[in-house]
Amino acid sequence: MVLLVPFDGSALSQAALKRATEFADYRDEEITALSVIPDDAAYAREHGWLDADEAFAVEALADRMREQAESVAPTASFRYEVPEDVSSMASTTTDITRTIREVAHEEGASIVFIGSENAGRVSTPVCSVGSPVSEDPQYDVHIVRHP
Repeated sequence: MVLLVPFDGSALSQAALKRATEFADYRDEEITALSVIPDDAAYAREHGWLDADEAFAVEALADRMREQAESVAPTASFRYEVPEDVSSMASTTTDITRTIREVAHEEGASIVFIGSENAGRVSTPVCSVGSPVSEDPQYDVHIVRHP
């Protein structure tokens, strides 16, 4: 089993990764930090992943996320995914949520630690991955509300 932490570099995702590290020691489980990076320069800029004049490259963003995750949890594995089968009818949040859930199943996650800007406010906001990810009964969910 693995503890899965969706990681976007935000203070709350860093806190979630720290909490997962504490749980990993207690439960003797591995940790996977997962960055879901849409192939969308505007999204990356909107979320502060890129400066206005910086070139967009998924691999460069993944390397940056890996470095941030390793600075928080050096023993965690890192994985990044680019959402596939992006639907013109679905929002980017929906695509990210679907990807997190797919990876949770692939990794055999026992707990998903969610700490994103939106999930930290309330557990079911319209634009949060928190609620849809927490609906899956295959794993427990730990929502981090405070960095």
